[in-house]
Amino acid sequence: MAFRCDLIIRDATIIDGTGAPRFQGDVAVNGDRIIAMGDLGSAAGQEEVIATGLALAPGFIDAHTHDDRAVLCGPACQHCKVSQGVTTVVVGNCGVSLAPLRMTKRPPPPLDLLGDESWFTLGSFAEYAEALEKRPTNVNTLAFCGHMSLRVEAMEGDVYRAANDREIAAMQARLSEALAQGAAGFTTGLYYAPNAQATTDEVIAVGEALRAHGGIYMTHMRDEADNVLDSIRETLRIGRETGTAERPVEVIISHHKCSMPENFGRSRETLALIDSLGQDQPVAFDVYPYPAGSTVMMPERLRQDVPVQITWSVPHPEVAGRDLDDVAREWGMTRKATAEKLLPAGAIYFQMDEADVRRIMAHPRSMIGSDGIPHDAVPHPRLWGTFPRVLGHYVREVKLFSLETAIHKMTGRTAAVFGLQQRGTIRPGNYADLVLFDPATVADRATYKTPTLTSLGIHRVWNNGEATLNAEGLTGAAPGRFLRNPRLAA
Repeated sequence: MAFRCDLIIRDATIIDGTGAPRFQGDVAVNGDRIIAMGDLGSAAGQEEVIATGLALAPGFIDAHTHDDRAVLCGPACQHCKVSQGVTTVVVGNCGVSLAPLRMTKRPPPPLDLLGDESWFTLGSFAEYAEALEKRPTNVNTLAFCGHMSLRVEAMEGDVYRAANDREIAAMQARLSEALAQGAAGFTTGLYYAPNAQATTDEVIAVGEALRAHGGIYMTHMRDEADNVLDSIRETLRIGRETGTAERPVEVIISHHKCSMPENFGRSRETLALIDSLGQDQPVAFDVYPYPAGSTVMMPERLRQDVPVQITWSVPHPEVAGRDLDDVAREWGMTRKATAEKLLPAGAIYFQMDEADVRRIMAHPRSMIGSDGIPHDAVPHPRLWGTFPRVLGHYVREVKLFSLETAIHKMTGRTAAVFGLQQRGTIRPGNYADLVLFDPATVADRATYKTPTLTSLGIHRVWNNGEATLNAEGLTGAAPGRFLRNPRLAA
């Protein structure tokens, strides 16, 4: 096949994102699209990359992020993702979204994971989309509208109670507006205090906007510990009742886990329940490859049998990265009193079992999401290491699943669940979101003590046909786009 194009990647081991076996070949790119693949020996590219011994995969899709603010900060703010091979991020998770919300005082936790009130200046989803388009970054962004953000606005900050009918109607109207302006769906964080008083009926009533506009319901469930099974049932009920009998809303359970030592091993029960209920409605979940989670500091939820590492503190920034118990001993205070003195603050909680993490990750319904929090002073290592950790540790070392399966969980499956057309697989006509890596050396280096080390083995990344990472590092290119979910009715 004789033709000229912008880029040819030659002699790559192609892992196409579908889960199918790898094969050897070339891939040609023109503009923002893949135009051919196979044996392209007679074709010529303006740039040609020899990929012998390396794997070429679709760019990784991070199914769960808190990058709402980071994607507005330019290419440098997404170094943590692009250096892992990520080309698309999903934002607005756990009920926390930057828009549509304007704030004049510090937002309640965990909204403040995105920053203080100076960042909450976008009064509509259209303004958020416009901000992304005016100052693009080096990843594509799929954005959800958060229930917590809607509650803070509709309830004028008085969020530690159930909403009344007028407030619910206001939230539903705002969600409907956001969906019409390109939001991919609706997220909740019922685990957190600003949402915990929201009844199931409130969530269903607000989420009824999904019935008219389409979109996905995604949730940090009410309980991931003792009452995890009830939370799964509640989640699936919300998906059924916000949709119709013929077309229930697609549900995604965020960072599925079984928390606290007394619940270790219960992933056998949770996965069986999800599979049973999922026979009649669409349900998926994302998972990060670590046995520790990270969020805001919650003194009232501390347990002595769960180690805690501080990730940030407004009044005491000097303790970021330290163990909470060490700081408590140094200050001569109880654990809880120390945590209260640190507020507002964030923390890593070592509250999961490795066997559960592996079982959940290996399940066919899983997708990979980092749940990284980019504005923590000393973040969880998942922010910088998630995707290479799956490829290096869980594929090459643990042999939890094949490389093809891992790539599928990062690309083709994720694109299918979120309804992303022409992304997530390598095939002619698709957008040229690509990552070139070495399967023999790819590995995470980020640790809990040194969490911002870049990973090994990621050689090049292209987004919409433009190089965003090469041997020298970030290229400075900003070809990322705001992705409007194609399932949404205009």
